[in-house]
Amino acid sequence: MKIQEKGLESIYEEVLDENCKVFAKYFKELVTNGDDNRILTTPPSVILKELGKADKSDASDEISKMEELGFKNGRYNPMRTEGERLVEFLSFNGTRKPMSSPPSYPQRVSPETIKNLDCRRLTAFPTSLNSDPEPEPELSLEDNMASSAASSSSCSESEAEIEENNRKMALFEPPQSETQKQKQATVADFSRTSSEHSMADTDNSLGGGKHNPPKDFVCPITSHIFDDPVTLETGQTYERRAIEEWLQRGNSTCPITRQKLNCTQLPKSNYVLKRLIATWKEQNPAGSVYIPPETQQKKTEPSLESKKVTSSTSPDSVIIQTTIDGTISELRLAITNLCTSEILNESEMAVLQIKRFWQEAAVEFDIQSMLSKPPVINGLVEILLNSADPLVLKAAIFLLSELGSRDKGVIHTLTRADSGVERIVALFKKGLLEAIVLIYLLRPSTMNLLEMDMVESLLTVIKKKEDDMLKMCLKPKTTAVLLLGQIFASSEDSIISSIANAIISTKAIENMIDSLQAEQTERIAAVGILLKCMLEDGKCRNTVAEKAELAPVLDSFLSASDGERFEIVQFLYEIVKLNRRTFNEQILHIIKDGGAFSTTHIFLNYLQVTLPDQSPAEPRKMSIYREEAIESLISSLRNSEFPAAQIAAAETIVSLQGRFTVSGKSLTRSFLLKQAGLGKPYQNLMRMEQPGKLSGEVEENLEEERAAEEWERRMAFALVSYDFGLLFEALAEGLRSRRTELRSACFVSATWLVHMLGILPDTGIRSAARVCFLKLLIEIFTSSEDIENKVLSLLALNSFIKDPEGLHDLTSSMKDIKKDLRELRKSSSLAFEILKVLSAGHDSSTAELWTHNELVQVDCSENGEVLAIAFYNDKIFSGHSDGTIKVWTGKGSILHLIQEIREHTKAVTSLAVLQPGEKLYSGSLDRTERVWSVGNESLTCVQVHDMKDQVNNLVVANGISCFVPQGAGVKVHSWNGGSKLLNPNKHVKCLSLAHGKLYCGCHDSSIQEIDLTTGTAATIQHGSRKLLGKANPIHAIQVQNGLVYSASSPLDGAAVKIWNASNYDLVGSLPSILEVRCMAISSDLIYMGCKAGSVEIWDRKKQQSRVEILQTGTNDKVLCMALNANEDVLVIGTSTGQIQAWGLS
Repeated sequence: MKIQEKGLESIYEEVLDENCKVFAKYFKELVTNGDDNRILTTPPSVILKELGKADKSDASDEISKMEELGFKNGRYNPMRTEGERLVEFLSFNGTRKPMSSPPSYPQRVSPETIKNLDCRRLTAFPTSLNSDPEPEPELSLEDNMASSAASSSSCSESEAEIEENNRKMALFEPPQSETQKQKQATVADFSRTSSEHSMADTDNSLGGGKHNPPKDFVCPITSHIFDDPVTLETGQTYERRAIEEWLQRGNSTCPITRQKLNCTQLPKSNYVLKRLIATWKEQNPAGSVYIPPETQQKKTEPSLESKKVTSSTSPDSVIIQTTIDGTISELRLAITNLCTSEILNESEMAVLQIKRFWQEAAVEFDIQSMLSKPPVINGLVEILLNSADPLVLKAAIFLLSELGSRDKGVIHTLTRADSGVERIVALFKKGLLEAIVLIYLLRPSTMNLLEMDMVESLLTVIKKKEDDMLKMCLKPKTTAVLLLGQIFASSEDSIISSIANAIISTKAIENMIDSLQAEQTERIAAVGILLKCMLEDGKCRNTVAEKAELAPVLDSFLSASDGERFEIVQFLYEIVKLNRRTFNEQILHIIKDGGAFSTTHIFLNYLQVTLPDQSPAEPRKMSIYREEAIESLISSLRNSEFPAAQIAAAETIVSLQGRFTVSGKSLTRSFLLKQAGLGKPYQNLMRMEQPGKLSGEVEENLEEERAAEEWERRMAFALVSYDFGLLFEALAEGLRSRRTELRSACFVSATWLVHMLGILPDTGIRSAARVCFLKLLIEIFTSSEDIENKVLSLLALNSFIKDPEGLHDLTSSMKDIKKDLRELRKSSSLAFEILKVLSAGHDSSTAELWTHNELVQVDCSENGEVLAIAFYNDKIFSGHSDGTIKVWTGKGSILHLIQEIREHTKAVTSLAVLQPGEKLYSGSLDRTERVWSVGNESLTCVQVHDMKDQVNNLVVANGISCFVPQGAGVKVHSWNGGSKLLNPNKHVKCLSLAHGKLYCGCHDSSIQEIDLTTGTAATIQHGSRKLLGKANPIHAIQVQNGLVYSASSPLDGAAVKIWNASNYDLVGSLPSILEVRCMAISSDLIYMGCKAGSVEIWDRKKQQSRVEILQTGTNDKVLCMALNANEDVLVIGTSTGQIQAWGLS
C-alpha cells in the first residue's frame, strides 16, 4: 500500500506541475495585455491526462475525477455560502501544501468561473465517475436543487443527457468515511492522524477498491449496502428505512426521478437483489462490513437523552453537510484555544462556543471523539479549577457530563485528576446543581459519598424544579435520587436514620414520591428511600399513601431483581399500616387492581419462588389467594432455620388485626389490653401518637371503628378456619421458642385469635385452640411477672371459661388462678369478673375480692380538724381548721410531711386540683380563694381572689369556680373577676361539677342540676319536710359515669341513693344504716365516711353487697376522703385531726 501511495503521489505531483506551467503562461499573457480591449482566450483546461508511464493511468484517472468534481479526498465539498463555493486542492494523502501557485488550500472563486470550469471539464472528459447513468437525487431544500439546475444549464448543450445526469449524481454523492474520520481528530493530533485516515479511506470508501460493492448494491440515499432493498414504481431502488423516512417527512415523489408516486405504501423487499448482495458478501467478506447507527452500543444510563452523532439516512443530509463544513473550523479553533491558550477569557469563550456547537450540531456530524481526547478533558477541568463565571462553569460541567455519559475514557481521565473531582464536588455544594450528573457518572463509592457530605445539596436538587435546570443527558433529580438510594442501600442504621429525618424535615418526601412515576432505576431507588423514611418516622406513611402512584411500582415488580422485589413488598406492606381503616381498604384495592397485570397472581408466584428469609409477603394484598398466603405464613413460622422469617410471620399475623397508630405501629397489643380493662397503655400510646386529638380519652370515629371491627372479624375467621386451626399448632410451637421476640409475637397473635373465638360463631375450632393453648396460657398467667402479659393471657382464658369444657379443664389450676386474680383485680376489671365467675356459689366471694390494709396514721390535732384532702400525682394535700395547708408524700413512705404553709387566716374548708394547669385551689372561711402552683417541689401561692363571702365546698373548672356561701344559693366566680348567684332559693350543703353542669345537694334533701351555660335548673329529687323536727340534708354528692350518688341520713332506709343523670330516675340505693358525711367512688367500689368514725365499702356494681368496714379507731366523724389516681390508696381526715391511709391489696 505504501508503494502504491507513493506512486499515486508522484503522478499527482507531475500533473500539478504541468498545470502550474500552463496557468503561469496564461497569467503572464494577462499581465502583458494590460488594460487594452483585446479579447482573451478562455482559460486553459486543467491537464488531467497521464504524464509518462502507462502504469499510472488508473491513479491519474481517479485524481482527475476527484478534482473535476470538487471532491476532497473523494468527498464532495458543498457550497459554503450563497453565491460562493469552496474549492479545495488537497494532496492525495490529505495533508495541506504550502501556499504556492496554484495554492493547495481552499480558495474562493466566483460561481461563474466554477460553472465554466465544470463545463470545460465535462466537455474534455465525458467519462463519469458513476458507471451507470442515474438521475440526480432530489434534495429537501428547493434552492439547492435550483442551484444545481442553474449550474448544469451553463454547460454546452451539445453534452449528452446521460453525462449531465452523471455529473449531477457525482456532485451530490454523500460524504465518505474519510470525512467522519477526519472530524474525529483533535487539534493536538489532527495532522498526524489525517494521513493514516487517508490510507484507510483508500481501501474502505465505496468509490474504489477491489472489495467495494457494485453500484447497484448501494442505496443512493444512505450510501451503504442495501439491507432491505425496495424498488419503487419508478424503477429506483432504496433502503426501506431511508425511503420510509423520506415519505414520513411529507414527500410524495421519487427522490431521484422526482416523479409523483401513485402509491406511498412501500412494496415487498427486492429479494432477487437481496440474494445477489448476500452472495457477494460471502465472496467478499472484507468489503461487506456495515454497522448502522441504530445498532451501536446503547448506553445503560437511565433516561439518557442521547446526542450521539450519526450519519444521516435522509436525502437532506447533503444540505446539513454544508453547515457542518462551515462551522468545523470554528470548532477546531475553539478546541485549540481551550487546550493551548494561556488567557483565561479565551479559554472560557472556547468552552461556551463548544457547548453551543454541541447543542446545535446536526446529527450527521460526530464531534464526540474530537472532544473526548485527554487534552480537551484536561482543558475543561482547568476551566473548573480557575474560572469563576457561573455560565462557563455550567457549560464545562455540561460538556463533561455529556461526554462522560458516552465515553468511559472521559470518566477515566477525570478520575485520574483528584483535584478535578474535588472541585466538581465543591461546585455542586456551592450551588452548581447540574454537577450532580457528573458526580454520578464518576461512580463514587458509598464511603466517598459520605465523605463528600452533600446530602443537603442532594435534597436541594430533588426539590428543585426540572425547568430551572439545564437539560442534560441525565436529569439531575434522577442522579440525586440514585445516589441517595446508593447511600441508603449500604450505610449504617444511624446514617440512614439521620438522612431519613432530613428528608422528612425538609419536606422533600413529596418530591421523592414523584420519582415513583419515573423510569425503573429511579423508581426502585425511590421505593427504597421512602421505605426507610416510613420505618424511621411512620407518620409520613399517610402522605406517601395519599400522594403515591402505586401502579408504576406494581409494574416494576415483574422486571425487578429478587432483592428489589422484596423491597417493593416491604414498601407496600408498610404503606397499608394506616390508622384509618377505610383508607386502608382503598389502598388495598389499588394494590390489587392498579397494576397492568394481576397483582394477586404476581405475588402468588413470588411467594412460590422467593427465598425463605424473604417470606412471607403481605397476605392482605391477596384476597382471592388467601389460602396460599396463610400456608406461606405457617411454613415460615415452622421454619426454625430462618428465625427472622419466623418473627416476620408472627408479626404479620399481629398486624392483620388491622389497627395502627398514625406512625404505623401496631395497636393490637394495646387494644387487647384495653379490651381486658387495662386501658392506660392504649390511651398513653394514642396520646403520644395523636396529642391534638385527645383530651382524657381517645375520640374514635364511629365509621372507622365499624370498618375496623368488620375487617378484624373477616381476617380472624379466615386465619382460624384454615385447615381447622392448623395455624394454632404453628403459634403454639412459637410460644415454646427460646427466642424472646418470636415468643412475644406469637403470644400476642394467639391471644388475639383466641379472643376472637369468643366473638365468632363456634364451628368447633375453639376446642382445637383449647388443646393447643390452654396449658401455655395458664403457665404464662401464673408465672409471668409482667402485669400486661398476665392480663393478655387472662383475656384469652376468658374465651375458654365461657365453655363448660374449658371451665372444667381449669379445675386443676383453679387455686393458683384465683390467687393471681385477687392480686390482679385492682388493675383489671376483667380479672374481677373472672374471679366472680370462678367463685360462683360461695357466700364469701364478694369479701374475697377486696382487702384493705391500713398503711399509716398521722396525728395533726394541733392544727384542728382535717376539713379537706386532695391528691395530685405523688403528693397529698390536707386543709386544716386553723388555716394550715400541709403537703405529704403520696408514694413510698406515704404521709411523710414535705411542707407546711399557713397563708389563710381561717379554716381551709375545701381543696380542688385542676390537672391540666398544675394548680391547687383552696377555699377558706377568710373569704378568699387562693391559687397554688404544685408543679415545683414546694407549694407556692400565685394568686389570691377576694370572694366577699365564706367559701365552702369549692369546685373548679376551666375559667370558673363554684362554692357554697354563708347564705342561700351557689356563687359562681369567673377568673376574670365577675361573679353571679345561682339557685338563690335553696340552702346548698354540697356541690359536684361534671361536664359543664353543677349538681347541688341541699339542706332540705333536694337535689338540683344547673346548666352553667344557660343558667337553667332542673330538679332531680324534691325536698322534704323536717322529720321529727330534724333536717335531713344531703351531706355529699358525686357524679361518675352518668350516675349521681347522693349521701344523707338513712331515715328512709338508704343512706346513699343513685340517680340517672340523663333522665333523673332513681336506679339504685345502698341500704346502709349509718349517717354518711363524705363519699369517694372508684371504678368498682363506693367508699362512705360515716359520722360514727367508720368507713363503709360497698360493691358499686352489686349494690346490695357490702365489701368491708374500716375502723378509724375513734368515734369521731370522718369529714373528708380522697382516692389516688390508681384507686389503690384511700386517705381520710377526721374531726379530731387524724389522717389515715389504707391500701387496696
